[in-house]
Amino acid sequence: MTTTLDEIYKFFKNPPPFYLNKELAVCYVLSVLLKQDSYGTELISLLETEYPAYRLSDTVLYSALKFLEDGAAVIGYWKKVEGRGRPRRMYQITPEWRDRAEELSRLWESYTQNNATVPVGVSD
Repeated sequence: MTTTLDEIYKFFKNPPPFYLNKELAVCYVLSVLLKQDSYGTELISLLETEYPAYRLSDTVLYSALKFLEDGAAVIGYWKKVEGRGRPRRMYQITPEWRDRAEELSRLWESYTQNNATVPVGVSD
């Protein structure tokens, strides 16, 4: 299969989403949990809404959440979410981790600002 110049321009004009690795996912999750308790599918949905250039797989998300739970950074609890069928496993930051969570959240914010996907010099 041959690549054309048009395909190259289209790629940079509308790049595919970037999937977060575990390190980025940990920082992203903490940034959300600093604002509100949340559950897995909501974390994925919020990422796609607030950061359209990024995606998060279930596997990486739950690996990041397990890492945070094992490190006592977050705790999980069950809660019935309005408009949802079964109870959801909600996550919240532990008080002891608040300062570190804010520091890691700043890393996430800095990363997204420095790696914003903006088409440069692409003409129609």
